[in-house]
Amino acid sequence: MSIKQSIFEEITIEANDQSRTVDITSGSVAIDYYEDIFSPTITAKIRVINTGNTVVGPDSKDNQLQAIYTGLPLRGGERVGIKIAGNSEENPGLDFSTDPKSYLYVSSIADVIAENNKESFTLNLVSREAITNETTRVSRKYAELPISESVKKILENVLKVNKIGTIDKTSNKYSFIGNLRKPFTVLTWLSSKSVPEKSGNGTAGFFFFQTVDGFQFRSIDVLSQQPKKATYIYSEATETYDADGNRINNDFKILNYTIQKNHNLIEKLRLGTYSNIRYFFNPLTGNITEPGKVTFKYSNYADKTNNLGKELINLPKISDNAGKTLGDCPTRIVTGILDIGTMDKGISRESNADPTEYQSQVLMRYNNLFIQTLNVMIPSNTNLRAGDVIECLFPKISRSSTREFDEDQSGLYMIKELCHHFDATRSYTSLKLIRDTFGRK
Repeated sequence: MSIKQSIFEEITIEANDQSRTVDITSGSVAIDYYEDIFSPTITAKIRVINTGNTVVGPDSKDNQLQAIYTGLPLRGGERVGIKIAGNSEENPGLDFSTDPKSYLYVSSIADVIAENNKESFTLNLVSREAITNETTRVSRKYAELPISESVKKILENVLKVNKIGTIDKTSNKYSFIGNLRKPFTVLTWLSSKSVPEKSGNGTAGFFFFQTVDGFQFRSIDVLSQQPKKATYIYSEATETYDADGNRINNDFKILNYTIQKNHNLIEKLRLGTYSNIRYFFNPLTGNITEPGKVTFKYSNYADKTNNLGKELINLPKISDNAGKTLGDCPTRIVTGILDIGTMDKGISRESNADPTEYQSQVLMRYNNLFIQTLNVMIPSNTNLRAGDVIECLFPKISRSSTREFDEDQSGLYMIKELCHHFDATRSYTSLKLIRDTFGRK
């Protein structure tokens, strides 16, 4: 099973002036690597214990060796190369050491403990682009382009990223000015205005995030219909079997799990997930959209989207004798100003990425995706990425001796965030899984 230890092949840290490089492989006791579809950058943590006599300090007159914290010294911004060997075919490991452009950078140093003969500290790491994001701004105008093209231009020309992953094409165009905002701010803002190329009602909504494969600009609808990356089964037995009695590779066994959240109805109603009204002011005519013209109802869109589960939410009736459900009554009122004519030459009466077409859909997709939230621990699998879809099978709780899976709880889940943990004795992967519907397809 891949829960056994992984080998730290190379962990080096380079001084800010690039005059000294220290190998901290033997002193690294634990490494955590993180990805999240809500985070525009990957992050990592390394816990280091050092006994001193490691590096010649910058002010040393007799080449006397010092500890890393004061001898390098550690001040933030140092480059770190990491290479961790995998321990199975399903767990190839991580490699941020082959190209200096792929190195991680120290964003902060925490938990520093200094004693007579040793020191310990935690290095918090980010990608190079996370630092570039703080030193650059989006200033130019992007006009009459599909949003996905504007995203690509910002990644290439402003952030100058080392690796671009998948950029799902958008069907809608949007003209805007950067207004000297940070690139990550603009890219995250654009994701909430995007509609995928193969679009239909209810398909709006994107995520912008980074994985080991590069920066991703992904449609929720496209992510939801991708093939499953793997199947994991929960069992307390030493050996795991599927419903047909076939023995399962223990590398694909769920070690433990907890259900963090299961459909918070009050929260969804407060956010207007199932029904809302939007009023928009038109600055060109001075009018406000007619009441009811932009009323959104979940029932009109839910069955037109790609869902991870099988069963849509059945909302309760308003009262016993009412023919309406909670999805027929708007629970949130949102106001806004239409963007008309501000980005075009002359006078245009066309809305710039008409919010009446996508805003309520985006609200539904983002909030519905968190109807079910699970925390899962599995044997280390560095093939997994944030945004991947996996299948989880949970046994049915009954007195029957037959092997049956819970068809309601089991099914496809999307990886919202993951953490690969490595230490001297074991390695495992922790996942936060989400999905928008119940049941197994």
